Amino acid sequence: MATTSQTAVIVDAVRTPLAKGKPGGAYAEIHPVDLHSTVLAALVERTAIDPAVVDDVISGAVGQVGEQSGNTARWAALAAGFPESVPGVTVDRQCGSSQQALHFAAQGVIAGAYDVVIASGVESMSRIPIGSQTLGKNFAGTKVSERYELIPQGISAELIADRWNLSRAQLDEFSAESHDRAATAWKNGFFDAQVTYVNDLRTDETIRPDTTAEVLSGLRPAFRSEHWEQRYPDLDWRVTAGNSSPVNDGAAAVLVTNEEAATRLGLRPRARVHSFAVAGDDPVLMLTGIIPATRKVLTRAGLTINDIDVFEVNEAFASVVLAWQAETGADPAKVNPNGGAIAIGHPLGGSGARLMTALLHNLEQTGGRYGLQVMCEAGGLANATIVERI
Repeated sequence: MATTSQTAVIVDAVRTPLAKGKPGGAYAEIHPVDLHSTVLAALVERTAIDPAVVDDVISGAVGQVGEQSGNTARWAALAAGFPESVPGVTVDRQCGSSQQALHFAAQGVIAGAYDVVIASGVESMSRIPIGSQTLGKNFAGTKVSERYELIPQGISAELIADRWNLSRAQLDEFSAESHDRAATAWKNGFFDAQVTYVNDLRTDETIRPDTTAEVLSGLRPAFRSEHWEQRYPDLDWRVTAGNSSPVNDGAAAVLVTNEEAATRLGLRPRARVHSFAVAGDDPVLMLTGIIPATRKVLTRAGLTINDIDVFEVNEAFASVVLAWQAETGADPAKVNPNGGAIAIGHPLGGSGARLMTALLHNLEQTGGRYGLQVMCEAGGLANATIVERI
């Protein structure tokens, strides 16, 4: 095992198509461990590595209850046929869980603790519905509740739209564009190289190729109620199911090594993990952490926003990405160029690895050098990662 500082490189990244995260969805009958295992097995098949050389499997999952409890990373590795000697650990930084898994993997390689490690994530929202681990519970405790009046994410998205003066038309236009970009990417075969298929699903199940801003404009606000109208009487109520991410089932995985291990194993490094950062922000607005996280990671990297060739910004809500664009000045043409979570889907714990899979392949498709991934997370948190194509 390495004992000196190393460069962390990405060798491969793969995801499943994303399914509707509800009864009747394409993966609704698949146990999350089995779904997770497909991407681990795919990495082994695609790279021809001996899974015995994997020092650890670090995975993200948000709903760590029921079938996703008990350290899904360990069981997914065994389900994928890995030897018993390969350990696994499951982490939770909410929606950024598998992006955090990648950070931990890269940190381990850089520190010399790992030679070969997998960062992955999974969420089965059809079998573990959103909020299963927190619904009806005071998860923040009494002292936090005394300090903040916490609100649901949908209300946070409304407050963001209000603060940044984002119109309903802007939100719907952004969302329609996400669907169009994703549908075009599938049609043109862009996703072929990054996907491992599960059962008969051959595309992301929540993409609506024919949707338009006009169609989306007919949807009712999703979070408007008498209670919230009384609390926020001046809100215009712009956030709908159409300009928010859906619920999904899916998994993704990224193989990370140091350069010496890649050479020894006959692997081709495709990108290096250049810089990473985490940030905290207002837990009431909650979803704005991507703004300070982006600034922080760019400062760490010694880069500017204009140095970045491709951005993957998680589309939890259209208002979140549009506010981030307004604050950072990022070129919209470079942001989620093949669609984002509003169309492709957001399987919570699997989304960070899914976005990195897209980012790696986007850089290779375009010949770009630097890619930046950033993810908003519950509690006012955010992860940001910059990779450099090799």
